[in-house]
Amino acid sequence: MTILLENEAEVSCDLEFHKIAEQVVLASLDYVKCPYECQINVLLTDNAGIQVMNQSMRGIDAPTDVLSFPMIDFEKEAEFSIVEENPAAYFDAESGELLLGDIMISLERMMSQAKEYNHSIKREFAFLIAHSMLHLSGYDHMEEEERIRMEDMQEAILQSIGYTRDIE
Repeated sequence: MTILLENEAEVSCDLEFHKIAEQVVLASLDYVKCPYECQINVLLTDNAGIQVMNQSMRGIDAPTDVLSFPMIDFEKEAEFSIVEENPAAYFDAESGELLLGDIMISLERMMSQAKEYNHSIKREFAFLIAHSMLHLSGYDHMEEEERIRMEDMQEAILQSIGYTRDIE
């Protein structure tokens, strides 16, 4: 598994981003039963940076906490067999890893949400990675039932690696 993490934010935050991301990505891939080694790109930015992308990609001129850019057009959630139809489009030629997609996180928004929800910044970062990993695996929350299901799945992923709401 490869996580390419870039931090372009000028926000002070003392977290081991790569270590946390690696733990959550592995737990998420296990949870959705992904049979492949994967490659994920993570970009850490600020509110201004994510607002530009949110406007460009979603037509929403406001900052958000996380954006997910899946590389796979799943027909069914976490049905990874679709990539076997066109391996050249989905796998890195050098590493052989499945190109799962990109994650963009606003560190400013992450820190304010941690405070708002009364849990640690570490837990909020882990939550945003888990949330995005589900999107990269074909899950969405357009309907209320989907939102509840994704929340339950995110919580199960985080609990499996000890990222509870009271984690420091």
